[in-house]
Amino acid sequence: MNMGLRVILCHLAIVSLLAAAPSTPVRQGPKPIDAASHGVGRWVTDLSFKTIDGQKGKLSDFKNKKALVVAFTGASCPLSKRFAPTLAAIEEEYSKKGIAFVFVDPIAIEGAKEDLRKMAEEQGFKGPAILDEDESLTKGMGAGTTTDTFVLDAARTLIYRGPVDDQYGIGYQLDSPRNHYLREALDAHLAGKPIPAEALWAPGCELDLDSKDSSKQELTYHNRISRILQNHCVECHRKDGVGPFALESYADAKENAGMIRKVISEGIMPPWFAAAPPPGHSSPWANDRSLPEEDKADLIAWIRHGKPEGNPDDGPLPVVRETEWTIGQPDAIFSLPREVQVKATGQMPYVYLRVKTDFKEDRWVEAVEVRPTAAQAVHHVLVFVTEQGSFNRSENDSLAAYVPGNTFVEFPEGVAKKLPAGATLLFQMHYTPSGKATSDRTRIGLRFAEQTPKKVVRTLPVANRRLRIPANESNHIETASRYVPTETVVRAFMPHMHLRGKAFKYELLTKNGERETLLEVPRYDFNWQLRYELKQPRTLPAGSRIEVTGVFDNSSENPANPDPNRIVRWGDQSEQEMLIGYVECEFEANEPEGSRKRFGDPNLFAKLDKNKDGFLTKDEFTRPALFTLFDSNKDGRVSREEGTKGIAKLKKREEDLRRGQEALRGLLNQFR
Repeated sequence: MNMGLRVILCHLAIVSLLAAAPSTPVRQGPKPIDAASHGVGRWVTDLSFKTIDGQKGKLSDFKNKKALVVAFTGASCPLSKRFAPTLAAIEEEYSKKGIAFVFVDPIAIEGAKEDLRKMAEEQGFKGPAILDEDESLTKGMGAGTTTDTFVLDAARTLIYRGPVDDQYGIGYQLDSPRNHYLREALDAHLAGKPIPAEALWAPGCELDLDSKDSSKQELTYHNRISRILQNHCVECHRKDGVGPFALESYADAKENAGMIRKVISEGIMPPWFAAAPPPGHSSPWANDRSLPEEDKADLIAWIRHGKPEGNPDDGPLPVVRETEWTIGQPDAIFSLPREVQVKATGQMPYVYLRVKTDFKEDRWVEAVEVRPTAAQAVHHVLVFVTEQGSFNRSENDSLAAYVPGNTFVEFPEGVAKKLPAGATLLFQMHYTPSGKATSDRTRIGLRFAEQTPKKVVRTLPVANRRLRIPANESNHIETASRYVPTETVVRAFMPHMHLRGKAFKYELLTKNGERETLLEVPRYDFNWQLRYELKQPRTLPAGSRIEVTGVFDNSSENPANPDPNRIVRWGDQSEQEMLIGYVECEFEANEPEGSRKRFGDPNLFAKLDKNKDGFLTKDEFTRPALFTLFDSNKDGRVSREEGTKGIAKLKKREEDLRRGQEALRGLLNQFR
């Protein structure tokens, strides 16, 4: 069956669905597709075309424009006709912003040219209208349906493919769109920001094209490899970057080709450690850094076939940095209070430094970025917001984290973190000497929301401070869990262990006993303190629990193990261990502050109060030795108020002990 006949039958099917009763169960709208396997990020060859008026052209005719939209709009397709007025309106608006448009009818059936001419005139299309009689544009772009739209940047890199919006689909139509995909892609591109949804299936008639006939270009550095490196590597591997060498030019890539092949073949680079999604499922992570299989295969093939350079004119647009900050110019920048001297070799204990903010009112942080001045020597940075002099990092809110490749966070509009008036920032600095003595004065940049957000983000810990990891144990398991008292929305996860950390898992335990994996990191790497951000925030039901499981390798088989012959317990330094599953949660801005401080069991007092008399006696305490600390009036029983005050005393005691330990470590370090 030829393509024309197949499309005609598809048109008839769509017409019947559009005319069907509202209860018709077959409804198909836009849905995400894998961007890499559908061409996003690839260079598009300089395809030629002829307009319905006989004018010849090619895609490079629009190289002086900020972008080119190639809109497939079949004049005989019912859905294309419905989207046509919206396309015309978008062209009218964005052509004034330097965006060019061409309109392609992929179905060259009898009378199609005149039908396309009539559509273009009625809708007021200004860009060229093309009947793709030889299917060169359709195959070259890889169009899948009659409503596909493609956005190319000025270097003909494909940056978006998908529908105009979601107002119309197969079996439904809306009064107005809920998602303006094409507009959002163009706005993001013009603003120099990532496109929210790069690739979606566009509801329309399927184009049954033989993929073997599509334009297949020789892999060269400029037309393919440069784009892969730019998208996945150059953020770190650039001049003065944290990577050990730059990958910004053909000479860089050619010189380091052997190492590139090794690290991508073994899955070492780019750094991403979440378990792969099941076959047929897309990644749930918004910041997934894993290298797509298509990119990996092309990189290896390019290396094996002699690393051809190609034509420099086929290269991508250069990355333009208007400011050194990825989040844009911050509204406030805070530096460490002093230079930290980093020695040339060996190990360094963690450095804790405080920076007092001077804001008289609460601020709302919508973007945050950490930038060391000696990036090669900084292993990671954690920044906490501390109040009332608190030191315990497990109880303070995390503001930012830094590790190469994970240096900033931008929240969506209407979502922000609270920075209380007069708060102090606690920096935990972990330095790794790099062979040359240097100094560092890390900075943090904050961009503030202009208005109070609708949603407030807090980063809450799920921690086990009673670790006991036996000596010479290669597969020791520890767990921690926290109660979720009310329905809670989770945005991201950040697992944290030290040198003996081997694997990490977050699980949700519901009230009815069901268990679900939220994040699994089968190969944990202390060198990469990554944040795993969900594409769609997840709502956890009230009464459930988050359980985290850490697997530790305290054996001689672990090459990073400082001493396999010692029992390891909780501690801040790398040779000690931690088990913390940070959970980034989202709350309503008007929700009482006390209700979102941390996960915890609000009914703990009632559970301990076995005789239900409203007081706790010594025999009702899980740790009787602490009873006198809580029984402040010495009447032999503890009220709820005394319980609250006792917890505060316990935290203060723990804080004083920790400070004493840090002071002792400082004294000992002076004599080493």
